[in-house]
Amino acid sequence: MPALSPTMTAGNIGTWQKNAGDAVSPGDVLVEIETDKAQMDFEFQEEGVLAKILKDSGEKDVAVGNPIAVMIEEGEDVAPFESFTLEDAGGEKAPPKSAPKEEAAESSEPPDSGSKTSPSTLSKGDSESEPSPQPQESESSGGRLQTSLDREAAASPLAKALALEKGVPIKSVKGTGPNGRITKQDIEKYQPSSSVAPATEVSSAGPSYEDVPASSMRRTIANRLVQSVNQNPHYFVSATLSVGKLLKLRQALNASAQGKYKLSVNDLLVKCAAIACLKVPAVNSSWREQNGQVFIRQHNTVDVSVAVATPIGLMTPIVRGVDSSGLVSISNRIKDLGKRARDGKLKPEEYQGGTFTISNMGMNHAVERFTAVINPPQAAILAVGTTKKVAIPGADSEDGATPSVEWDDQIIVTGSFDHKVVDGAVGGEWMKEFKQVVENPLEMYL
Repeated sequence: MPALSPTMTAGNIGTWQKNAGDAVSPGDVLVEIETDKAQMDFEFQEEGVLAKILKDSGEKDVAVGNPIAVMIEEGEDVAPFESFTLEDAGGEKAPPKSAPKEEAAESSEPPDSGSKTSPSTLSKGDSESEPSPQPQESESSGGRLQTSLDREAAASPLAKALALEKGVPIKSVKGTGPNGRITKQDIEKYQPSSSVAPATEVSSAGPSYEDVPASSMRRTIANRLVQSVNQNPHYFVSATLSVGKLLKLRQALNASAQGKYKLSVNDLLVKCAAIACLKVPAVNSSWREQNGQVFIRQHNTVDVSVAVATPIGLMTPIVRGVDSSGLVSISNRIKDLGKRARDGKLKPEEYQGGTFTISNMGMNHAVERFTAVINPPQAAILAVGTTKKVAIPGADSEDGATPSVEWDDQIIVTGSFDHKVVDGAVGGEWMKEFKQVVENPLEMYL
């Protein structure tokens, strides 16, 4: 079992992409592995032949380092390995069951930073301060474990989104894609059977509901958000921004792009946030406890985490060096990271780290404003609402009697700040600088 992230201690076996006896080349996907963050493809980096699969699809909590398959060199005979067992490979060890490590799995801070806020240090500190829990006998039913593909229907992200939009129960859809994968066409062609109708009727005996098991990633997100709210004293600063000039700049740049790029409003807001972080570096900082010392680390570069909604939960891939990057580079990287986040293809170093986060719900026209939870160890996150047309007083008419009205494009943004790091006046100053550059976007080029 490979370690697909620095904090991974165990994983679940998804679908094997190769069968016993198949040749494997460098870069071939050998097996899908579900970690605490996502389902990822394990690409083999050597040539050989898969002689024996020791852990079938559906095996759960396989510790990192435990044998899952036997590889032999090309040309060797596979037959002697037909009866090869896990015990012949040296057996297996039980996966760690330490709860603190699960909480730290989603941390945006690398585990080897040496800080008390890093996952490895938090785990160590917890183990020293709390007694070891007494072992308890498992209450497992003894049934075969299901793969993540069995628990959640194997469907493309587009199919999942379409099923959610149309209200189609995706578990009832039969997939026609490779390995039974549900496609967009399967959702569009789905017809509910008459036998399903009675199940929707509300029983007079009590309320009707369905218990959906929480995935490893959902549990990790829950733990991290509770930890952030409990340990980081949040306060919020909101502002209404005029984005008329920003939208005109975007329109002009896209018109001259000749198809080479297409900038979004979010691309420009990410750049504006980085400029504000440079002008108010206290916001581009994090709280640190290391070697008995407590200090605030101010970062010299602005690495912006961009919140992305995926079928399995929220991810925050990082656009590094935004302060020194051009708009086209920022836009291309956001698109690439967002796509790979939704496909579960991000590498750990692409979502661990960051100095500031933006969460933009502007594509949902019903959301005018919202507040977001800080992504530790960062000290701030910006929540962006949708664009609204607002009537504002214009210049007086020629007769001076009838005031004119103009329409302005406006958005409401709310910054969440960690009061341990950023005082209220400093958070207000950051919002002032952000408003200045958004409403005068040509300052991005100064």
